[in-house]
Amino acid sequence: MSSDEADDLVFKALADSRRRRILDLLKDAPRTTGDLCERFEGVLDRCTVMQHLGVLERAGLVIARREGRSRWNYLNAGPFKDIYDRWISAYASEAVDLLARLKRDLEGPVEA
Repeated sequence: MSSDEADDLVFKALADSRRRRILDLLKDAPRTTGDLCERFEGVLDRCTVMQHLGVLERAGLVIARREGRSRWNYLNAGPFKDIYDRWISAYASEAVDLLARLKRDLEGPVEA
């Protein structure tokens, strides 16, 4: 799979607020699929949660491991780092420089 295809999967996975909520839950700690389903009780059924987890797994954002009857879901930060390195870091330093110039210009010369 090319880098562009992998990025597409990540961006598509992040496009849904429910999947972002799942990632937020996994950021705190690994969770079983049952626990994730309980967190969405009354909002999403188990099948829908499993479909969202499948999208996140295909994008490489979630790693699932079976332990007995439980399926543990772990956040994989690797794809986030790849996106940051390719798309964000190059613009971040420019944005910081721009904000520093703006601050300097707004504050004007320091008077004694």
